[in-house]
Amino acid sequence: MLPSKVALSIVSLMLALSVHGVAAEDFPTRPIRIIVPFGAGGSNDVTTRALARATERYLGQPIIIENITGGGGAVGANAIITAKPDGYTIGTSVSSMLFAPYLKKASYDPDKDFSYIIGVMGFTYGVVVRKDAPWKTFQQFLADARSNPGKITYGTPGFGTLQHLTMERIAKQQGIKWVNVPFRGDPDAINSLLGGHINAVATTSAWRPQVDSGDLRLLVTWGDARAASWPLVPTLRETGVDIAIKGPYGLAGPKGIDPKVIKVLHDAFKRGAEEPAFTATLARLNEDSFYMDADAYRDFVTQSLVSWRKVIDEVGARSQ
Repeated sequence: MLPSKVALSIVSLMLALSVHGVAAEDFPTRPIRIIVPFGAGGSNDVTTRALARATERYLGQPIIIENITGGGGAVGANAIITAKPDGYTIGTSVSSMLFAPYLKKASYDPDKDFSYIIGVMGFTYGVVVRKDAPWKTFQQFLADARSNPGKITYGTPGFGTLQHLTMERIAKQQGIKWVNVPFRGDPDAINSLLGGHINAVATTSAWRPQVDSGDLRLLVTWGDARAASWPLVPTLRETGVDIAIKGPYGLAGPKGIDPKVIKVLHDAFKRGAEEPAFTATLARLNEDSFYMDADAYRDFVTQSLVSWRKVIDEVGARSQ
């Protein structure tokens, strides 16, 4: 016979494994919460809400969206990693929140503290100005900024975001000094631009309604190729700036989520991302499908962090 202490340990382990297995197999039994680290109404928020609506039927549970803003996504990221790793609290995973710890002291490590679930799509980025602005082209905008150091202001969703770092990278390449004005989200930045308080906004295609209505002028996009919705608008490379950006968007949770639960989430959100209602949202925002499974998404994030650390050092943004 086994010693009583050994027997009790084995029984305890079997019970724990049994409960864990049942929990994973039954998942989910209650609503899922998705944390969006940026304000309501921006591209991240709109995309997440559309994905949630398309995916609820495949999870059999409601999906609740919670916006937790601040720190260029770092505050929301912290809320994700400190959640219980049971799969019921996850969040959107975008570049800005992932490389925030390389800009300043943060309470998480993107290489170690997340369970990556799925890569979904890529954002379209661009720079917009008011319809009555004097700049008809991005080259004119750059020339004016070069001639008037410190005078041109541009809005972004925050210090250390992909938008801010890219604009500072452009400035370094072009010998420009301009001023980043951080906002909690795209709608606030766009409203400030429309009100004449800043000169430009550099962000995702949350500006599409105002561009399409003619209230804002899109000067440039940041992808490898021209955006399908605005074929007359050049890319950065076409304007002489050797940069191309396509920011990935996916879902992640705190480290330690059971792989079986990750698979349930991955499979459901993959089906949701294929729903016509969701793909129509991507088309409306001029965003492209960019699917990666959990392992591929983790690898992609790891590789991206290496290149973005170099950018952070290049523009001198670390520890500000």
